[in-house]
Amino acid sequence: MRHVISFFMIAVLVAGCASFGHLAYKKKAGLYVEHDGVETFCLGPRLRMTLGRAERHFRKPVVVTSGYRTPWHNAKVNGASSSYHMKCMAADIFIPGVPKSRLIAFMKNDRGVGGLGCYPGRKFIHVDVRDRPSGYRGPVTFSGC
Repeated sequence: MRHVISFFMIAVLVAGCASFGHLAYKKKAGLYVEHDGVETFCLGPRLRMTLGRAERHFRKPVVVTSGYRTPWHNAKVNGASSSYHMKCMAADIFIPGVPKSRLIAFMKNDRGVGGLGCYPGRKFIHVDVRDRPSGYRGPVTFSGC
């Protein structure tokens, strides 16, 4: 009986550790961020709701690697001159433990996503909530999607 209880306790502990991997990331303005330099203060409700749908679907928190960018920071990282990051309408994200391909597939089918960028060799994807152009059933996709 003691062995059964020990096994159960170890299983609970391991399962608990596996589900709390997001604690390695800090929360900033209600979202987990990869590092202190990520700004999420102005990300609007449309984008937050889109990220929330991904969190509920995968049952894991989204981690933002890039949120709001000043024009100077955007230029420094070679962002598009009209980047939605500068309009508080975009985030580069990943979900720890979720394959990037599954996150891309989910975001392609989310009606709130207006733009989707998938960068080969990078762990994150770009999600923005621009209005979709007339006739588009899915998001505008670029960079490897």
